[in-house]
Amino acid sequence: MGSTLPADLSLLNLCLRGVRLLDPWQQRDEVTDVWLQQGRLRATEPAGIPADIPRLEAAGWVLGPGLIDLYAHSGEIADQELSPCRETLASLGAAALAGGFTQVGLLPAPLPGTATFPVLDEPEQVGRYRRRAGDSRWLPWAALSLGDREKAPSLWGELARAGAIGFVARTEGSEPLRSLALLRRALEYLRPWNKPLLVWAWDPSLAGSGSLYEGVWALRLGLKGIPTSAETAALARLLEVVRSVPSPAPVHVMRLSQARSLELVQQAQAEGLPVSASTTWMHLLLAEEAVLEHGYDPHLRLLPPLPRSSDREALIAGIRSGSLGIATDHAPYTYEEKTLPFAEAPPGAIGLELALPLLWQNLVETGSLTALQLWSALSLYPARCLGLEPPSLAPGSDWVLFDPGHTWTVSAATLCSRSLATPWLGRTLRGKVLHTHVEEGSQP
Repeated sequence: MGSTLPADLSLLNLCLRGVRLLDPWQQRDEVTDVWLQQGRLRATEPAGIPADIPRLEAAGWVLGPGLIDLYAHSGEIADQELSPCRETLASLGAAALAGGFTQVGLLPAPLPGTATFPVLDEPEQVGRYRRRAGDSRWLPWAALSLGDREKAPSLWGELARAGAIGFVARTEGSEPLRSLALLRRALEYLRPWNKPLLVWAWDPSLAGSGSLYEGVWALRLGLKGIPTSAETAALARLLEVVRSVPSPAPVHVMRLSQARSLELVQQAQAEGLPVSASTTWMHLLLAEEAVLEHGYDPHLRLLPPLPRSSDREALIAGIRSGSLGIATDHAPYTYEEKTLPFAEAPPGAIGLELALPLLWQNLVETGSLTALQLWSALSLYPARCLGLEPPSLAPGSDWVLFDPGHTWTVSAATLCSRSLATPWLGRTLRGKVLHTHVEEGSQP
């Protein structure tokens, strides 16, 4: 395995010898030497490295492009002093870097039951969050409408010019878009901007108060079921609206959880529709039986709920085929908000610091995905969805150094996030990001 990593790579001029380089854009997966100069990537071939550069043994470590999270909640509220344990943009950024994410899509929608910021329905707000990036870069999703009732559209053109990465419905509790008329209008109007619309295909009237998909496990666990049509019917309806618009703006469907949903997306893609999709990292890791295995842990209460085993396998196959990306959907609840009976807990969990190590341990090391497939779904695919330059390990690029063999225990002391809302709290994981470098001055 690799040597002990120096405390601050940004101050050193060194060569990582024998590091495993992963670059999905160039389809490179090889062991090589890499030259870092004051943190900047200078060369990824031994021939380009001066002989007098100090060497650091990096066998077993992985160097890849910076990861991109398609969507995450900030958790920040209007009066942070009233809840000092709540996530802030500073702690969110620290968590992102600790997990290898150099760019994070910031949702304007509040966490259920909270009045969170940012609202992101005014150009000044979007511009401010683009400038507030600090060590990590925010990619603000602007609100599609003013307020939470979808009655009045926001200033789409001004928001796009201010730097919004795209547009998303903003309703209380992160509910899915309800107004198909607003969606159709946006698909038409936003074409010149080429900004994606982030949509969640979900029908709350069908889902009701359920907390697991209908079937054997919902019955066995005594939980109210949700028909699978809550997702598939909503998705089919949404895609019909996209088909009805000539040359529509691109659409990204978030939180897919079913094989049938993936089929609908792949069919739309085969027709040439500008549709992309993602699932969350937890829907790739766990199936519905995990609720019993984890003792009804409320941190496994998600919307959409954990998939059936067959659906989970289909989602993994979607990652292999390049049809899906992966998002963390980071939801930093406080202890008081999340510690409720399973069916009453608000949906969501944190993920920025846990996604890469757990996905690597459970999918790459088991052979379900190759290392390039996983890294692509966390970097190259999101970049394409968002209209960003393909991340690649070129001189002067963002990069992440990851040690798949490093063991650590998930705790308040080891997490940068202020939220401990995860079913892996107190558990020992294998795999840790050693360093994340964000190139100064670069802006998507």
